Amino acid sequence: MFGLIETWRALEAKGVMGINRRNADYVLMYNERSLYPLVDDKILTKQRAIEAGILVPEMYGIIETEKDIEKLQDIVKDHQDFVIKPAQGAGGDGILVIAGRFEGHYKTVSGKILTHEEIEHHISNILTGLYSLGGHRDRALIEYRVKPDPIFKSISYEGVPDIRIIVLMGYPLMAMLRLPTRQSGGKANLHQGAIGVGVDLATGITLGGTWHNKKITKHPDTNNAVNGIRLPSWGGFMRLAADAYHLCNLGYIGVDMVLDQNKGPLILELNARPGLNIQIANNCGLLPRARAVERHLETLREKGIQETVEERVRFSQEHFGHVTSHD
Repeated sequence: MFGLIETWRALEAKGVMGINRRNADYVLMYNERSLYPLVDDKILTKQRAIEAGILVPEMYGIIETEKDIEKLQDIVKDHQDFVIKPAQGAGGDGILVIAGRFEGHYKTVSGKILTHEEIEHHISNILTGLYSLGGHRDRALIEYRVKPDPIFKSISYEGVPDIRIIVLMGYPLMAMLRLPTRQSGGKANLHQGAIGVGVDLATGITLGGTWHNKKITKHPDTNNAVNGIRLPSWGGFMRLAADAYHLCNLGYIGVDMVLDQNKGPLILELNARPGLNIQIANNCGLLPRARAVERHLETLREKGIQETVEERVRFSQEHFGHVTSHD
């Protein structure tokens, strides 16, 4: 017991945010429960983003009922590759990435060949709620397949790397690049074995990495260093993250984005309960940054000032950026 208390005190001293504090002081405090469907349902998120002119992967179609499944061929007829997602899925479960066609069949990113009937069966499983939060009936989203920027080729295994930025009231707090591995099956999900790599908010340069909550410096599949890489279009990622606050009106969110080689930064989805592993990847606690934003907001309220997206990004980069890379 004494050891646990000492560990807790050490983490508190470093400003590490635990799950209880995240839930009580940030998720419950800043996120109105009635707004959760806007982020828990990927289709609703995408539709609002499109209406707001925020960049997202193009939506090809939606399948809502078993009867709608027969529309699949028409939806994908003009697309050699595409992605099928459960609207209310979590942790990357149920996502099927089709990378091409082969003699009337479909080829996944890993090279597996699927028949049209197998695709339809997968969609049927999505509709029944097999992958949804709480097991509720769901909808299937068919959308553009992101083509990762070539910069990730040496530090990622298949799949699409993504970037998560945690945002408080429109102010970016901390960023992490998530890299797929062989173990994660090409998915950028830390719980399935992907790598998390901290990113400096000011420069977009990668810092140290974490894999299964342990610090690492190299990708386990490519053996290449994951730190010291400057991510392209970093300013675009920061602006998208800060702007996402207006998209859902939730004060504390994780904004998941990708870098497409042709379309640049795109928002994939929003998360009202972002995980805390990002602190390990950045070797830094979230609490001091969150409290700095809260103090700044209080000062602005007293002066009757509301900052723009650009001003919020500038504040975050000036106060939380220019971090030294760590091993």
